Amino acid sequence: KEQFGVALFNSVRYEIEGAGGPQAQLLHRKVPLEDHRTKWRNRFCVVPHNYGLVLYENKLAYERELPPRVLVNSAGYKVLTSVEQYLELVNKQPCPTDFPLILWHPYARHYYFCVMTGKEQEKWRAVFQDCVRHCNNGISEESKVEAPAFTAAIRMYRQCKEQYGTWDMLCGNETQVLSNLVMEELLPELRSTIGPRLKGKAPERQRTWIQVSDAVYRMVYELAKAQYDAAVARCEQERPQLESTIRTDMDQIITSKEHLASKIRAFVLPKAEVCVRNHVQPYISSILEALMTPTSQGFAEVREVFFKEVTDMNMNVVNEGGLEKLVEYMEKLSHLAFHPVKMQSCYEKMDQLKLEGLQQRFDVSSTSVFKQRAQIHMRQQMDDAVYTFETLLHQELGKLQGKDDLCKSIQRILERVLKKFDYDSSTVRKKFFREALLQITIPFLLKKLAPTCKGELAKFQELIFEDFASFILVENTYEEVVLQSVMKDIMQAVKEAAVQRKHNLYRDSMVMHNSDPNLHLLGEGLAIDWSEEYSGQPEAEPAAERRRRAKQVVSVIQDDEGALPYGAEALLQPSSPEPQEPHPGVPPSPVDAVKEIREALAQESLGDGAGAEERLMNGTDTSGASEEGVLLAGAGLTAPRPGSQHPGRAHSTQAELTAPRLSSQHPG
Repeated sequence: KEQFGVALFNSVRYEIEGAGGPQAQLLHRKVPLEDHRTKWRNRFCVVPHNYGLVLYENKLAYERELPPRVLVNSAGYKVLTSVEQYLELVNKQPCPTDFPLILWHPYARHYYFCVMTGKEQEKWRAVFQDCVRHCNNGISEESKVEAPAFTAAIRMYRQCKEQYGTWDMLCGNETQVLSNLVMEELLPELRSTIGPRLKGKAPERQRTWIQVSDAVYRMVYELAKAQYDAAVARCEQERPQLESTIRTDMDQIITSKEHLASKIRAFVLPKAEVCVRNHVQPYISSILEALMTPTSQGFAEVREVFFKEVTDMNMNVVNEGGLEKLVEYMEKLSHLAFHPVKMQSCYEKMDQLKLEGLQQRFDVSSTSVFKQRAQIHMRQQMDDAVYTFETLLHQELGKLQGKDDLCKSIQRILERVLKKFDYDSSTVRKKFFREALLQITIPFLLKKLAPTCKGELAKFQELIFEDFASFILVENTYEEVVLQSVMKDIMQAVKEAAVQRKHNLYRDSMVMHNSDPNLHLLGEGLAIDWSEEYSGQPEAEPAAERRRRAKQVVSVIQDDEGALPYGAEALLQPSSPEPQEPHPGVPPSPVDAVKEIREALAQESLGDGAGAEERLMNGTDTSGASEEGVLLAGAGLTAPRPGSQHPGRAHSTQAELTAPRLSSQHPG
């Protein structure tokens, strides 16, 4: 609630004062395209728009729109590809082949898959990592008020507990993040209270513990969702009045904030500058170089994959039949950014990111947050390049005469798009480097300055007019002052890298004159349906069915490489909580909530037979699930397609799955 007013003020101020920065050259989609045990059974898997893994009884159940067997939100999960990796986290479990895939989560149930070949393992790993990457990025970037308010609130809360630096579990939607925050504090108490009371051999105790942790996670999720939704509703109710005050008193609020900032600056800046000079400045260039190398290699690979796909398409169109073949290849190309296997060579460049000693010095728990952010940028740049290419080609088609003209036009448009890509790639990477450097250094500075500065901040509260107290917070202003103390050095480091043309970065002073003044107008139109507009052949399947298939990740890989042979096993149990509708009435108080969890846990851990099992299922239809898994096989995979509202929003992946029956000792 505190952060909401600050974020609203920043949003309105940004709207009024306008945004600077270079104009992007590539188009961005405004309109989205239409949318495992020991006795094995077939399952049908779909990865829909939200990148959740959905397992159906079979393909017929999916086509009849029957309820799925399992829904998996993969935010917070890790994709493991060996039993050895998994053994570091839990006790050994049997795997019938040498090619396992395991979805591991610190609080929710685990999922076990097993494929028959290394090639299949790599394909499914790419798909699962795409799901995790997308679901982790669950807080909408389109939200200019709620999202910044929420992330600032989480940051301030953790800093109050002296937890600085990056946090691996800041992933998923707002309710998942809150649930992770609660579980991080609750789990040690649960383990010490319940662990000694668990019965049976080690594997059985481990299985029970995972069930208990998952059950608590679901309860926490439901309580957090109800209370968060209620808090957002209250903020939205107050928003019109707050926004009216901001617009009326904007100048006075800015003046008041600047007065407060000047006083805090006079107190903090001398200490901050010494800290920056001694502990941060000497390491900025090393951090930047560590970030630049893998990120720039990843973007270069995006460029190479795009160039190769378009060039191959051009050759095939010329050799195989002109416009009709173009339609077929353009439909595949349009999904390129969301083809997890073809994009994998780009994403895996970020695996080289190592901060070595810098990671410990700056309290960076892991580099995963930077890897996934860079990968999301790569996917977006690829889709922007593809969309710009198909928009320009679509504009040209009516003017072309014959295959030679078509070939020359494709080559000319490709060269134009690559120039735009290089410019936008430089802009996106420089912004990413600046943000990453701030994300690494600011928490470090705040932690260093806390002993001498934080206790003195309360005295600045009296400088804020009561009427403006909703829009100006001392803690936020203090953070901004600390940010300013290091921002100049970070900007200078990135600027010098660009001046030296390191990794093909452009200078800030370079402005690419827009050679396509009407291009952004073209980008406002509806998505291009190549088959409907240009295919002269009668459709082999109804338009509705073809559009439905176009949304599915699985069909693209299947079309490219044919059906996959038998593959993977997955435990058919619900994963991250799929929220039920909140119960009517006032959410329970924190004290009542804790009491309810403790009482429920006593019953969960000590037995209660079928009743306990029913609660563990949390309403998900998983009849027979505790003894059943799924084998990934059959249909193969397909690249999904994004909506413009969310970077990396995909359509769906589907594949036949077959799975063996799991032993009762299997965790989860």
